[in-house]
Amino acid sequence: MQLEIRQMSDGDAARIAAWRYDPPYDFYNADADADDLALLLSAEHREGTSFSAFDTLELVGFYAFRQAGDDIVFGLGLSPDLTGRGLGLPFLRAGLEFARTRFAPRRFRLFVAAFNERAMRVYMRAGFVPVRLFDHETNGGVHPFVEMTLTNEAPD
Repeated sequence: MQLEIRQMSDGDAARIAAWRYDPPYDFYNADADADDLALLLSAEHREGTSFSAFDTLELVGFYAFRQAGDDIVFGLGLSPDLTGRGLGLPFLRAGLEFARTRFAPRRFRLFVAAFNERAMRVYMRAGFVPVRLFDHETNGGVHPFVEMTLTNEAPD
C-alpha cells in the first residue's frame, strides 16, 4: 500500500466524521462520542498529531499520534468501505513507518475495544502484544479495552 500521509485538514476531518461503519463497528463512528468528535473537528487539537492517508487522491484513512514520554500512543482508522478486505496490516505498517520517521519513539501503544478481535489480530500480526485489559468511559458508557504495545523496531 503506497500512501501519501499529510496533516489532516478541516475538510478531511469533516469527511472522516461522516464515515459510517456497520455494526458492531459503528462503535467507531466519530459521532458515537461527542468529545471525540469535537477533538476530531478541532484544527488546534489535530495540528501535528492527526494525519490523513491518501491512496492516489482518495482519502482512505487516518492516523493519530500522541507523545507519552518516549512512547507514541497510536490511533488509526480505515475508511469503512475498505475494512474487511485485507488492507489493515499494510495500512497499519504504513502508519508505523511514518511515525518511526517523524517521532522516533521507543515504543508504540494503542488501545482497542475488546470486542474488536479483527483489529487485534491485525495488530498482533504486526508485532503488538496485549499488555492489559481495562475499562474506558466512552460512547455514553464504560467499555472494556485492550492496551497493546510494540517495541520500535522496523520489520525484517
